[in-house]
Amino acid sequence: MRDFQKPERSEVFSSNGMIATSHPLAAKIGLDAMSKGGNAIDAAITSALMLVLCEPQSTGLFGDAFAIIKTKKSKNIIGLNGSGRAPMNLTSDTLLSENMEKIPLNSAHSVTVPGAVSLFEEVANKFGNLGLKELCTQPIKYAEEGVVVSPRVSFDWETHREKLIGSSEKFYLSSGRPYRAGSLFRAPMQAEVLRQIAAQGSKGFYQSDITVDLVNSLQELGGVHTLADFEDVSVQYVDPIYADLKDGSTLIELPPNGQGITAIMMKKLMELCHIERFKADSFERVHLEAEIAKIAYSARNNFIGDPNFSKIKQNIFTDETYLKQLSREISLGELLSDNLEDDFFMRNKDTVLICAADNEGNAISLIFSTFHAFGSGLCSRKYGLLFHNRGAGFTLKKNHPNELLGGKRPLHTIIPAILKEKNGSIMPFGVMGGQYQANGHARILSNIKDYGMEFQEALNFPRSFYFDGVLNLERGYPKATREKLSQMGYKIEEATIPIGGAQLVRLDASGVLIGASDPRKDGCALGY
Repeated sequence: MRDFQKPERSEVFSSNGMIATSHPLAAKIGLDAMSKGGNAIDAAITSALMLVLCEPQSTGLFGDAFAIIKTKKSKNIIGLNGSGRAPMNLTSDTLLSENMEKIPLNSAHSVTVPGAVSLFEEVANKFGNLGLKELCTQPIKYAEEGVVVSPRVSFDWETHREKLIGSSEKFYLSSGRPYRAGSLFRAPMQAEVLRQIAAQGSKGFYQSDITVDLVNSLQELGGVHTLADFEDVSVQYVDPIYADLKDGSTLIELPPNGQGITAIMMKKLMELCHIERFKADSFERVHLEAEIAKIAYSARNNFIGDPNFSKIKQNIFTDETYLKQLSREISLGELLSDNLEDDFFMRNKDTVLICAADNEGNAISLIFSTFHAFGSGLCSRKYGLLFHNRGAGFTLKKNHPNELLGGKRPLHTIIPAILKEKNGSIMPFGVMGGQYQANGHARILSNIKDYGMEFQEALNFPRSFYFDGVLNLERGYPKATREKLSQMGYKIEEATIPIGGAQLVRLDASGVLIGASDPRKDGCALGY
């Protein structure tokens, strides 16, 4: 039990329904849906649509989404991939001929066709109770009337203001300035988009005048997108990946093109390195996690891409023998190279997240994003839909599993997850924060499983993240930990923004619902 004299928050407990999101209004709208006869799936979809307005820096209708669902009617876990594909007329050769070494984050070339709306329609129609039309009602109302900007959203708006150029300035700045906490953000043209989705389903987005606005805007910005690229967008059902943990629980992630397999790899390597030997805030734990991240992320970067275009067998990354070999490369006294390439593995053989569950046994982890803050920073001229920059996840390296090709899905950072306990409890969870997400999944599970933290405590605990040659540390680490890591040779930087943001809901075997929400965001868990 937490110390009630410390300025922390408790888990939320309820018996009927529970939802956790990064914004309280989105959580409330989701809870309202459940109390009106909807289920956890309905709650997640309407909350996601609300977050388009509550957190426009993190997500938007022109975004991608993934979901892992457990329904009351099925014993099987359902995986859905709502990520979009590169326009058919764009290839790595196109950009290499223009002397590009990588895909610019703020260009139309970084914009793949969005898949989120197709996922929302499929999930609402197949697994919800209320229907997509009803789930759009409250988001339409708030798009017209406005949403009061929260502190964390204002912070992100100010931090990334320079990205908003061209038409984006008209729709996402107030008299040329970022929206401040307490100001009202309205999006009346997005209300019109939502009306068309409510009336026509995904066709109202992918085959309408909205589509014409999207394509014309992208072409004016230098894109090669066509109306045909949007005509056959559909969500893909995928088989989840199951990984048994040492305590008998099972971690469930989605397969590539996402990085769920990276999260599994990290958690299994943590087990093999017996990370629990060391204190939770010790330099040893941070060091081992950083070295594990080097291995897992290097494997991701070298081998993961759209499985429809790759012959890489993903099961090698979860093979126990292979992982044991990799774990032997990790030393308490030395640092691995920052650039682990193919030979190493051959030798060893800004985002929103909604978690919800109800007392009928429905549970969902849904993640929805435009990738970087405000995506590409570009938007459509008429409707003001921000274009994500998921295409920046491709590489231009020839014959790479993640090479840019027309009709291909890029390596994706956003990943939902579910944890199943051997007693029957089920916990949808996830982490926002771009590249950190796979590391975040492993870190939160380690906090719970290896260190016995309560759910909210596990989300609150300080974070570290090694990426691109730098070890970022949040301010909560002891000075001695920082100094020792620096002496070991790490380039240490204090995180300028919080590392990630997480949500968690647990449907306990007893029937009790438990929710936790990351204080690094403005959201909360709500139950009834």
